[in-house]
Amino acid sequence: MKSKAEIVIIGGGVVGCSIAYHLALSGMTDVVLLERSYHASGSTGRCGAGVRQQWGTEMNCRLSSGSCRDLETLAEDLDYPADIEFKQGGYLLVAYTEQQVEQFRKNVALQNSLGIASRLVTPEEAKEIVPHLNIEPLMAATFYQRDGHANPFHVTQAYADAAKRLGVEINLYTNVTDIITDQGRVTGVKTDKGDISCRVVVDAAGGQAKLIAEMAGVELPSYSERHQILVTEPVEPMQGPMVMSFHHNIYCQQTPHGSFIMGLGNPAEIKGQEVRSSWLFLKEMAAIITDILPPLKDLRIVRQWAGLYHLTPDKSPILGSAPELPGFEMALGFSGHGFMIAPMTARLMAAHILGLEHPDLDIISRLSLTRFSSGDLIIEPSVV
Repeated sequence: MKSKAEIVIIGGGVVGCSIAYHLALSGMTDVVLLERSYHASGSTGRCGAGVRQQWGTEMNCRLSSGSCRDLETLAEDLDYPADIEFKQGGYLLVAYTEQQVEQFRKNVALQNSLGIASRLVTPEEAKEIVPHLNIEPLMAATFYQRDGHANPFHVTQAYADAAKRLGVEINLYTNVTDIITDQGRVTGVKTDKGDISCRVVVDAAGGQAKLIAEMAGVELPSYSERHQILVTEPVEPMQGPMVMSFHHNIYCQQTPHGSFIMGLGNPAEIKGQEVRSSWLFLKEMAAIITDILPPLKDLRIVRQWAGLYHLTPDKSPILGSAPELPGFEMALGFSGHGFMIAPMTARLMAAHILGLEHPDLDIISRLSLTRFSSGDLIIEPSVV
């Protein structure tokens, strides 16, 4: 392992690996990436892997649409030999109250203004899109065909392999134990395999991002929380889009090989690092999903698991520099949607760190840590 580098990235998930790639692509190859386990072993590999552009804030719409464009040609662009399994079957977002319908109208108007051709649909139109959807309590829905799903392990590996070919050093199974500072700025990283002196540290540690920030003395308003998922046996194709309900805090999709993946956000979930799955989740998920999509009651569950959302008060990420500690950069607090906006986030973070120009670089300043002290929050209304 190197003992000196310009930039050290902490976190070998999709965010860390994509930032490493874009730094190297921009000419900064003196980069070391540290991961405590294997690639995508944390939040990335435990996510639902959806990719949607239907958001309620301009920042998330811009990040997700740019990321979707990257994913459409990612394997070719990164010379990745496998299939990243990007299936654009669409997202159907369902609404059950007048308040939700009104929010969806606002969301669609915003999305359309940014070039995202989503549309508001009636319950009958929603049933044409997903024939087994129970529309009896449904008031409206929105749909966008270019939303979809990708394989998080392949996407992460594609970025990691490409970064390594460009000269990035990747150290797996390496634990960060401390951030070294001197005279008010970052000077290095301590690990269980030795120290690395550096000019910049990038905190892309997902569910452990706050713990890394604490090592540097940076206080974050974020926290981690368990979210649970299950997968069923594979069956013949019957559902093209992801079905998502903010009313029930659930999402459900059928993968290319036929299994259904579904997740549930529990508003009573306790903050912390717990990633063991629970029997209560299975019971609640089954009750909700069989009401929304009744034919799924006959499917057998193969397994269930849990991962960490790293949530901010406004459910939008924290990007950019720590104001009180030069050299400490952050790409964290993605609040459950880090996978789907990682490609665009990485482009912007690389440009920001290297002082390069980018037409969307204002997103970094808008999503900076300082917004929480100034009260300039960017509240995302559309999160499960």
